[in-house]
Amino acid sequence: MKLLTYKTQDSEPRLGFIHNNLVVDMEDFGGISNFPLPNDMLELIDMGIEIIAEINNLIADTREVDFENISFPLNDVEILAPIEKPRKNIIGIGLNYTEHVAESARTLDTTGKLPQKPIIFSKPPTTVTGINTNILLNPKLTQQLDWEVELAIVIGKKGKYVPKEKALDYVFGYTIINDISARDCRREGQWIVSKGQDTFAPMGPFLVTKDEIENPHNLNLSLKLNGIEKQNSNTQFMLFNINDLIEDLSTVFTLEAGDIIATGTPAGVGAGRNPQEWMKDGDVVECYVEKIGTIVNTVKEI
Repeated sequence: MKLLTYKTQDSEPRLGFIHNNLVVDMEDFGGISNFPLPNDMLELIDMGIEIIAEINNLIADTREVDFENISFPLNDVEILAPIEKPRKNIIGIGLNYTEHVAESARTLDTTGKLPQKPIIFSKPPTTVTGINTNILLNPKLTQQLDWEVELAIVIGKKGKYVPKEKALDYVFGYTIINDISARDCRREGQWIVSKGQDTFAPMGPFLVTKDEIENPHNLNLSLKLNGIEKQNSNTQFMLFNINDLIEDLSTVFTLEAGDIIATGTPAGVGAGRNPQEWMKDGDVVECYVEKIGTIVNTVKEI
């Protein structure tokens, strides 16, 4: 199921899902199905991973004509970030593709050695923005604004000391994050100023539930800047895969429903190019992940 947070001209943000290329309002669907459903993504996730099977069964039992009054064409809604206001910081994973480790060592202050354990950082909830919004470039803070397409995991239930063999049981679904980075804002090895500025985590367009993606370790992902491809890889090349990450992270701290993990970016970032490339005012950046979709954002200098 493709879930989304959306709004119409007359509404506050609401929860929906895609059905026959239409946006169906989740709460209204619950109304016609006599099965109460929320209008907020985090509230839905809190209902448990099993709720998706329940909703799919309800959809199968619903006549197409009954969807008409609770649906909108995609072009008639504004799609927001799937989780507009995460409860906690987004968990980021650094240097998680081998070729990206190598390019970072050439141009940044990393060693070039393959990490023995996942490198963990975080991005505040205020980094989140949606599709077709602006990535804010503050020239007083950075002259080196960079891109990073990433598959993101959304956790579906609380977990501590999760063994890697059971890790995918804790996944609710997947989305896309562009892990925007200000390369000249790192401070003595700390990344949060580089990674944590407002709008530095474009997310979306959908949250695709786990049942729709049989193998998250074989998804193509790519990024274009002003129509020119800069990154192109596959999640099979992660150094630490999703199972590894959930096992490691849940050992460090408790994972909870609604937590978001950005799994790292492949080679092709601006910092790794010769000469280096940085985003500037007016640039358009497109991030694609197979089975999820594409998010498009424009850089705006402030």
